[in-house]
Amino acid sequence: MKNQYIWILLGCITLAACKKLDQQPESSASKQAVFGTENGLKLYTNSFYNMDFLPKNSTSQDAMSDYLAVKSVPDFVREGGFAANNSSGWTWRDLRNINYFIENCKDPAVPAAVRNNYLGLARYFRAYFYMEKVKRFGDVPWIGKPLDIDDPALNAGRDKRELVMDSVLADINFACANISSTNDASRTTITKWVAYAYKSRLCLFEGTFRKYHTDLNLSGTANKWLDDAASAANEIITKGGYSLNTAGGAGISYRQIFTSNTPLANEVLQSAVADLNLGVLNEANWWWTSGTYGAKASFTRTFINTYLKLDGTPFTNDPAYRTMLFKDEVKNRDLRLKQTIRSGDYKRISSGQQIPAPPVFSYTFTGYQPIKWTLDDTYYDAGALNTNAVSLFRYAEVLLNYAEAKAELGTFNDADWVLTIGAIRARAGITGGLTAKPTVADPYLVANYFPGISDASLLEIRRERGIELSLEGLRFSDLLRWKRGTLMEQEWNGFYVPSLITPMDLNEDGILDVAFYQGTRPTPAVAGVTYVDVSATSGTAVNSQLLKNGSSGELTWMKEIPRKWNERNYYYPIPLADLQRNPNLKQNKGWE
Repeated sequence: MKNQYIWILLGCITLAACKKLDQQPESSASKQAVFGTENGLKLYTNSFYNMDFLPKNSTSQDAMSDYLAVKSVPDFVREGGFAANNSSGWTWRDLRNINYFIENCKDPAVPAAVRNNYLGLARYFRAYFYMEKVKRFGDVPWIGKPLDIDDPALNAGRDKRELVMDSVLADINFACANISSTNDASRTTITKWVAYAYKSRLCLFEGTFRKYHTDLNLSGTANKWLDDAASAANEIITKGGYSLNTAGGAGISYRQIFTSNTPLANEVLQSAVADLNLGVLNEANWWWTSGTYGAKASFTRTFINTYLKLDGTPFTNDPAYRTMLFKDEVKNRDLRLKQTIRSGDYKRISSGQQIPAPPVFSYTFTGYQPIKWTLDDTYYDAGALNTNAVSLFRYAEVLLNYAEAKAELGTFNDADWVLTIGAIRARAGITGGLTAKPTVADPYLVANYFPGISDASLLEIRRERGIELSLEGLRFSDLLRWKRGTLMEQEWNGFYVPSLITPMDLNEDGILDVAFYQGTRPTPAVAGVTYVDVSATSGTAVNSQLLKNGSSGELTWMKEIPRKWNERNYYYPIPLADLQRNPNLKQNKGWE
């Protein structure tokens, strides 16, 4: 985000971060150039935005999740497909850069309040760095200073989760208290409100992780983290001045957030912004609309069924939902559905002309083809050309963090419901159930997602989180903290097909779109129809695309490759090379 500073900064850091130089000793003047002026501190901390552990402008972070079918089963959830020798992520270079800044940002030539602002930024990034490590590996070494190559701490073992997370909390608390900026019109930098948003996210993760992972013996400390999550979110709610975007009405206001070139400042706290002049673009269209480049990721029907009807009642209350055709099941639903997948009157733009665009089976396996991040003009499909900003923190997540933390604490009330879930659903065009929290648990959610949860409010909050934050890179973390990794084994199912051969009009524009067959492709072919083979075998190979009941039923994808979630999958293994370099780390249980 700060490319204009990089070359200037590299020279400063090269002089400042080295222990010694061959041709001259470390220069106090060179260090003062960085740490003795506010501009030096600003240049140094700007470099943190480019660190490897941070999310960039990617829109494909949910590729490994329970609600997306993709073109190949991730090795991580294939029995025998993943081990320590193909693990990664045990990298610490960025931490040394952050720690060097924290240790040296103490020059009295810079006023204390100014130094603390930049220290707050550095400690924000250190908290982010460590949270990612803890989510991935569990226990990790806490390193609070820059280490030289001969420091014995480099060969130390891992510290307990409690110590590391208490240190992370201290860092993010310092960031919240000391970062001075409360507004950045570009929505690209870390402000006080971004720090509070991240605090609500990390504290919610840690509180629920401790609550549901009882093997840690930390459930007694879970509520403290949940309290902190709720209070951090409440700071933004009461003082931040943010709101849900409602421009354009419920039919477009949600998707606008993800297709706008300029971050919608009322809702977005921080964003990765594209810049055509600098060549900083993202590849959303290329990844989501390519039959070869991306993962051909498609939503499962089990998840799509969780979208409510417009009157606020569960879609699955209708006994006909199991055999409802695609053209009918997308009607009268939460308006986010048609802003998330191709359906109904969705159109693309080609050479300036609007063209009806139903799901295309060269891009989708299930029929539920995502559009949340893609731009409608086909021009953007041909490479990394997207100019839309990728939101990293937004107000809707803050509301959901607040609601979930309060529900887990048992203090969630009707006023909280109206403030959070009610407001989010109203933005989505839902008209019923907005003024009071529910009292009856939805049996579909219990049976298919959360069999251990009976609290109706908590179930609905989790429903909302899945729908509102879909494809924003948070789903896998949610499964980890809820201890619902077994949802990764859920069948990859698609829309209902009533019979073979008969072409279907998916968007009711009078043009037939797709037909499913077994054996020999029907002749004569109907013009414009995509024919999909759902035979058990294709030549001598097993066919991955099938119908659940043989000649009818839900589409299924890749049933022949089982996915398996083991207890060990809640953490990644320490990479083998790092474990060999430092045996004191010891391997995570189950990955030995």
